[in-house]
This record gives sequence, C-alpha cells and structure tokens, in this order.
Amino acid sequence: MMKRATLAALIAAASVCTGMAPAQAQSRNDQGQVRKEMKAGNVQPLREIEGRVMPRMRGMQYLGPEYDAAAMAYRLKFIRDGRVVFVDVDARSGQIIGRSY
Repeated sequence: MMKRATLAALIAAASVCTGMAPAQAQSRNDQGQVRKEMKAGNVQPLREIEGRVMPRMRGMQYLGPEYDAAAMAYRLKFIRDGRVVFVDVDARSGQIIGRSY
C-alpha cells in the first residue's frame, strides 16, 4: 500500500514538473517579446496599464500580470473574497478588452 502511494506521488510530481517546463519557456519568450515591443514603441509599459486598471478594481487584491505576445495583450489577475478576476488589456492601446471571473 505504501509503495502505491509513493509511486502515485512520484508520477504526479513528474507530470507537474514536465508540464511546467513549456509554460515557463513560453513565459520567458513572452517577457522578451514585450521588452522588444516596448522599445519599438508598439506597446505601452505595464506600469502605465496597471495605473489605469487598478483604480477600477477597488477592494480587490492585485496578484500580478501576464503578457501574451501573440495577442499583444496583458492579463492582470485580481482576487476578492476567494473569487479570481482576470482583466485583459490591449497592450497597444491600453484599453480593457475583456474581463472574466
């Protein structure tokens, strides 16, 4: 019984570790891409976008951003009362393009 539990834990850990590697690589690529786009003047700096969005999210805790290079959009993540809220923002214009709960 103990061997099964240990084996199951090892399999679960291995699947999590292998699943994270592509996501981490994608995140690094997106970060590099957003830097290039900012230097070229194609997207607005994250701090400017946060400065516009955060006042609209009163009472929520800000958890952080993500950047999607393919969509050229930031996704800002907030939480309140255990409910996560994503705010998608066009990185070029700074306009909110979506909100999901």
